[in-house]
Amino acid sequence: MQGSLLSHFLEPVYLFSLTVGSLRHPGHLARTLAHRLEHIGHLPAPYRHTNPLLGCLGSSDSRSAGKSPCFSINWTAGDAELEVVNGTTGRRRDTGASSRLCKHGLFTRWGRLYSKLGVGVQIHAGAPLTYCKAKLAAGTYQIAKRRLVRTLQEGGLGTWVRKPPEQEQFQLCV
Repeated sequence: MQGSLLSHFLEPVYLFSLTVGSLRHPGHLARTLAHRLEHIGHLPAPYRHTNPLLGCLGSSDSRSAGKSPCFSINWTAGDAELEVVNGTTGRRRDTGASSRLCKHGLFTRWGRLYSKLGVGVQIHAGAPLTYCKAKLAAGTYQIAKRRLVRTLQEGGLGTWVRKPPEQEQFQLCV
């Protein structure tokens, strides 16, 4: 579940089960989450292929594109309040500032934790640390990700969509 940055601190986190609400098809869900990756092969420890238990809730609701709100709400333990974010811009609805969940905000928090824990991974030697370098330094995670991307491509399931590289070239400011 976690990405490359958290893999510097945590063993992989796996879903044991997943329950999906309306507008689902159990066969499609199983194919998407499990069967497409059956042939992924050996993954480097501590990564492994898992098949979460799948549950679906029944609903007679039909989808109406106009019903979907254009905002999201996030909160974590320790936050004083909810953060409401414009789903189109990614900015807070109240102030227009960047969300605390933006890449820069999460990377800044990661950097503080990284420096406090004194993790044994040497990411940079005097050079400014970029978001991209920190992600690439999670070597085992990157090997597992490359295996996933290759398996999807070899299975005719498409290619991994990448964001423009310049979006990950910002430096850590602690």
